[in-house]
Amino acid sequence: MSQIATNAQSVDELGAAPQLTALDRCDSCGAQAYIRVRVATGELLFCAHHGKKYEEKLSAIAESWHDESSRLLENQGA
Repeated sequence: MSQIATNAQSVDELGAAPQLTALDRCDSCGAQAYIRVRVATGELLFCAHHGKKYEEKLSAIAESWHDESSRLLENQGA
């Protein structure tokens, strides 16, 4: 399971990660988290901005990458 979800199976397909909620907060700034990254030492949560900012560095050590940032676009234009 040492693959990033955007390049292979999503974490949801593996049945390992529940959907992020408004209670899940970004570890960098405290905004609502839309990205969950699992690494060997635990779990990191990021808003869409910080997830994209750190994606390149974290991809080398991430065991999984769960990205729900597309939910930000669901209500646009409504």
